[in-house]
Amino acid sequence: MPEGHTIHRLAGELQECFGGTTVSVTSPQGRFAEGAALVDGSQMASAQAHGKHLFLEFVRGSPPESCHRRWVHVHLGLYGKLAIHAHAAGPPVGAVRMRLQTPTAHADLRGPTSCRVLDEAEKAAVHDRLGADPVRGDDPTAALARIHRSRSPIGVLLMDQSVIAGVGNVYRAEVLFRAGIDPARPGCEIHPDVLQDIWADLTVLMKAGVETGRIDTVRAEHEPDAMGRPPRVDDHGGEVYVYRRRGQPCHACGTDVRRREAAGRNVFWCPRCQG
Repeated sequence: MPEGHTIHRLAGELQECFGGTTVSVTSPQGRFAEGAALVDGSQMASAQAHGKHLFLEFVRGSPPESCHRRWVHVHLGLYGKLAIHAHAAGPPVGAVRMRLQTPTAHADLRGPTSCRVLDEAEKAAVHDRLGADPVRGDDPTAALARIHRSRSPIGVLLMDQSVIAGVGNVYRAEVLFRAGIDPARPGCEIHPDVLQDIWADLTVLMKAGVETGRIDTVRAEHEPDAMGRPPRVDDHGGEVYVYRRRGQPCHACGTDVRRREAAGRNVFWCPRCQG
């Protein structure tokens, strides 16, 4: 499933391609035909992200205070893909749930968990279910206080989208390694200052991911050139400390990286650096 930086990056690309323009919205597959008809021919005013959720704002009419506003809410889930193309569209290929189209660009959405039209109140309800988002610059006070009150493992809490929105398995594993914290440690045992440092690190790492489209978490002294090692090859596209490195030596101490399961997901950690 794409992590939050990917959705924020998509929002920026959609804003650049379609923001402020009148957009044709269709559902070649047919499953979103009714929703597409509600916004087809509207102006796409903005593209926003909150955690792993994407919101496309469509407006009709003017002036702004009297316009009719709807939102297309997209959650890609495990299998969804949104491909943006800076050229005129040809015939759709495959099961395209939603196509956004102008004379000079188009975007095709395939396989999302959710694609639906929301009004303002329904959109607000989605936001209310989500926690603070490091990329948006949200205030983390309530999220960090909730973690500090909980006896659940910090590795589980960081993946709870109602606590912190946008963190997935890669950022979870990497930020805890960088903080030297075992993923199994209860949230209530972690000092509030350390939780604040974790939030600050997530903010830096995830904003960098928005810029580069990669997840890179290793410090300069552990980069491939500095260590004389080959670059990592992985589908998430970046240099990491522990994620998917089970049985390989830790870049910092040489101990074999381990893996266990928590809440149905694999957790990777270094038993020495995070002991």
